[in-house]
Amino acid sequence: MIIAFTGAGISKASGIPTFDEQGDLRTKLDRYFANHHRKKFNKIMQQLIDTCKAAEPNDAHKALAEYNVPVITMNIDGLHNRAGSQYVIEVHGNAEKNNVVLYGDSAPKYTEALDIVDRLSKDDILLIVGTSFYTSISSQIKHIAESNWAKVVIINDDAEHQVRDFLKNNKDSIGNFDDFMKRKPSWQYNFLPYDY
Repeated sequence: MIIAFTGAGISKASGIPTFDEQGDLRTKLDRYFANHHRKKFNKIMQQLIDTCKAAEPNDAHKALAEYNVPVITMNIDGLHNRAGSQYVIEVHGNAEKNNVVLYGDSAPKYTEALDIVDRLSKDDILLIVGTSFYTSISSQIKHIAESNWAKVVIINDDAEHQVRDFLKNNKDSIGNFDDFMKRKPSWQYNFLPYDY
């Protein structure tokens, strides 16, 4: 089974800059900032929504959808859904649906994401695309997969081309998600459902 875990880098080719390219934006997507600087925060959120609406899925999003790979994403851009992916967990919500999880907020989809990753085993692959491992969520997801002996593959450069190539070369590893979810998780993770 292949499960994809994606971060901002997968959407770079769609015209959405990564956090690293946007200076201190990450510090402004914080609950404290949102509560204490409402006008600035609303302006930032509107810019993010406009950027997400203007973007189109690139070939990395499309390849994951075409190969029917389940996706856990940190992104709020909605591009996996728009590409046609059948199963997407948006850990940080969706900007267009106005349900973005800010730093310091509870991340309710986090437990669902961990439950999926915890079902991976030695014959499975966690395909990580475009993440800097800045958040505890991203580091923990990678750690759980490695602890379960799943193969972890990281594509951080040229995702628009590399993802399709990887899936084409590993299509025999793509499984049925419903069957995969019948597996029992190892329940080895201990977490707080917050993003720090």
